[in-house]
Amino acid sequence: MKKGITKEKYNMKALMITAASSNSGKTLVTVGIIRALKNRNIDVSPFKSGPDFIDGKYISAASGKNAGNLDMHLMGKKGVKEALYMNPGELAIVEGAMGYFDGIHNTYENSSFHISEELDIPAILVYCPEGEMFSAIPKIKGMVDFSKGRVKGIILNKTDEYIYKLLKEKIEEHTGIEVLGYLPDDDGLFIDSKHLGLVRPDKNSCLTDLIRRAADLTKKNIDLDRIIDIGKEIGIEKFEYPTKRDIKVAIAYDEAFNFYYEENIRLLDKICEIEYFSPIKDKKTPESDLIYIGGGYPELYKKQLSDNHSMISSIKNHVDNNKHLFAEGGGLMYMSEKLEGHPMCSVLEGETFMTDELQNFGYTNMELLENTILGTKGSTITGKEFHRSVLETDMKGVFNITKPKSKKSRKSGYRYKNALCMYQHINFLGNMKTLDYLLGSIELHKRGV
Repeated sequence: MKKGITKEKYNMKALMITAASSNSGKTLVTVGIIRALKNRNIDVSPFKSGPDFIDGKYISAASGKNAGNLDMHLMGKKGVKEALYMNPGELAIVEGAMGYFDGIHNTYENSSFHISEELDIPAILVYCPEGEMFSAIPKIKGMVDFSKGRVKGIILNKTDEYIYKLLKEKIEEHTGIEVLGYLPDDDGLFIDSKHLGLVRPDKNSCLTDLIRRAADLTKKNIDLDRIIDIGKEIGIEKFEYPTKRDIKVAIAYDEAFNFYYEENIRLLDKICEIEYFSPIKDKKTPESDLIYIGGGYPELYKKQLSDNHSMISSIKNHVDNNKHLFAEGGGLMYMSEKLEGHPMCSVLEGETFMTDELQNFGYTNMELLENTILGTKGSTITGKEFHRSVLETDMKGVFNITKPKSKKSRKSGYRYKNALCMYQHINFLGNMKTLDYLLGSIELHKRGV
């Protein structure tokens, strides 16, 4: 099965695991399939469609490889294909987001279906029959027909063997699509919902058992040979990484900060020298030209972060010396003066408070209202945001934020010297000009320009 990488391109089988809707259990189905195939010594490369961070951590744990991201708003069509080159293997398994056809606003634009269509890969539909029997069949048939032939197999989830056998016969009769198996409604297959939809894997103490259980049930009840057969071989074009630069990047990574798109890490690792540090445990940041602090759950570790005075001083001194800092999501919260009364880094003016409701959620288009380390006035960047906190500040936002398909706008994103902090997350693979500008800005600073 293995094809190997050539200088210009390589061939890899690929397929998507999708569902009729959110909360169908497709993450656990995907985890079980990935680990069961890994147990067969198949080199599975995991990917997550959409902007989510959490699901990707579960499929990463199942495969033993960091999951890539596939999202046409964040990365563009070109970036989605380049992400495949960054994460090579024998079989790419893409976990879809939400329902197969759920895209931006009331369209299927940027949906899992849109991505599978763009990549020309088949899909396996996870369907969870709840309180229905034959009524499930026209629903499934509608999705199969609308998929333009993309859906090649069906897996029933959270059901028993008796119901599975009854439905399998009729689904295949009326849709012409194979039912590949089922997963039972098992107490050992449970992930508590929270924040972005799933609890972080590193906070799930039963993760190893959960993955093993999912793989065992998958091996027993799902036709893995047919899943491999359904995967379509696609040619992956070579991605040329930008030229190496003499820049060192310190990346915050610990319990509080661990939301990063894998493409960002791979790009920075190839172009620059990177070193990780923990804002919770380390005394100071590594000596660097850029500090990069991603998202996470700093509110859960606010006391530990606040008590680490030497780390706070190290970050503040870095910024006060006009060195570069880029913070996203939870990183912005850490850069404020206080997080719910706990002193933080004071790079930004104002205090961050948690709220009961989501403040902003979804894709964004960001236009720079002034020159920053990410670009010049008028430049645009694509991104996404999801947060339950607010920064109460008198600082002026440097971005004009709009949502796709909407004319409403608001100001967001804040700068201090060569530090830029924002709730939005960006994928550099879809914003390569932004990355080039950031690194160029650092080089100019190092030369004293």
